[in-house]
Amino acid sequence: MTRTLIIMPALNEEASLPATLKELREVVNDHDVVVIDDGSTDSTADVASRAGAVSAQLPFTLGVGGAVRVGLLYAQRNGYDRAVVIDADGQHDPAGITALLDALDSGADMAVGSRFAPGAADYPVGRTRRQAMRFLGAIVRALTGQRFSDVTSGFRAFDRPVIELLAREYPVEYLADTVEALLLVRYAGFQVEEVPISMRPRAAGVPSTRRVKLVINYLRLLIGILGSASRRARLRKDEP
Repeated sequence: MTRTLIIMPALNEEASLPATLKELREVVNDHDVVVIDDGSTDSTADVASRAGAVSAQLPFTLGVGGAVRVGLLYAQRNGYDRAVVIDADGQHDPAGITALLDALDSGADMAVGSRFAPGAADYPVGRTRRQAMRFLGAIVRALTGQRFSDVTSGFRAFDRPVIELLAREYPVEYLADTVEALLLVRYAGFQVEEVPISMRPRAAGVPSTRRVKLVINYLRLLIGILGSASRRARLRKDEP
């Protein structure tokens, strides 16, 4: 029997978690759930435990990438065949989990839930942010040869070999945890597919990023991607 783990990074999500976990049980009740409490100052961990999820409480905030890596390490060490990362704030529709796992069943090693793929519900994004996302998508296409409509989506599913890779290598910086993780998987030769998904407003709480911080993270990500690409090019040049 294929074992699937749903990984839910959460920071101060005590208000949104009950509804999110309840909906998960209603939609995909045959999968295990681990909530990675990323150093919350509220009752996130207790709420997760009371709802029947495994609760892993980090002593301080690592950021979403660090929390996802902890979840993937948990999946690796506990023998799960597949893992799905989903937001704790209710924005990701749990019905999309089935589509992601179907993509793995059809041969993909990693499936990405896209907010902008044909068939996805309308998802409004500000002009500046959308342009930045398209620019990152163009870079990913240039580096991997594959076109993606949503390189910053955090709603993703992984099969066992990709779990093994990312449990060690998953980037911890914000945005790098989506874009650079995608590059790592493609560089390793794995097949990645996109599926259309729906995004909803937050059930509760507040977003963890603000405009200035977001711009800084975009610039930091761009520098990291270009630096990594340069190193890869030098290594290929030095190969006999």
